[in-house]
This record gives sequence, C-alpha cells and structure tokens, in this order.
Amino acid sequence: MFVFTNFLDAVAGILDMALTFFMWLIIIRALISWVSPDPYNPIVRFLMNATDPVLRPVQRMLPPMSGLDLSPLVVIFIIYFLQAFVVRTLHDIALRMN
Repeated sequence: MFVFTNFLDAVAGILDMALTFFMWLIIIRALISWVSPDPYNPIVRFLMNATDPVLRPVQRMLPPMSGLDLSPLVVIFIIYFLQAFVVRTLHDIALRMN
C-alpha cells in the first residue's frame, strides 16, 4: 500500500510543478503581449503555441473589457484553484493512506 501512497504523493508534486510552470508561461505571455512582439520569434511562437489552447476558450467566453484581455487572469485563478483543491487533496489522500 505504501507504493501507491508514494505514487499518489509524487503525482501531486509533479502536478503542482506543472501547474506552476504553466502559470509562469501565461504570465510571461501576458507581459510580452504588452510590447508588440515579433510573431516569428521562436520564443514568442512557443509561448503562443503552449498557452493558446487554454486561453482561447476563455477569450471566447469573456469579451474584452476596454481593450483588456482578462483571460490570462482567469486562467491563473483556475490554476490557483487546481493547486489549492486538486493537489492538496491528492497530498491529503496520500497522507491518510499511511
């Protein structure tokens, strides 16, 4: 049983790191969008390709307010929720299984 407990705890840790990394990608993309980046730059293309699948559905649901795109903020709130709920729940389940 301890193997499954360790596995569940490791999954929670990896999920937490992946969500944090994705949150930083979204923050960097939002900051870069303020300066009119070159769309052919490989870093900009990577950021767009990595974050567009998540940001586009939110952008369709949220209309731009006064020219501001609030979709990165909404996605960051969703990431915080997933970290607070899913990751902590997985850690707690792993702790209670000991």
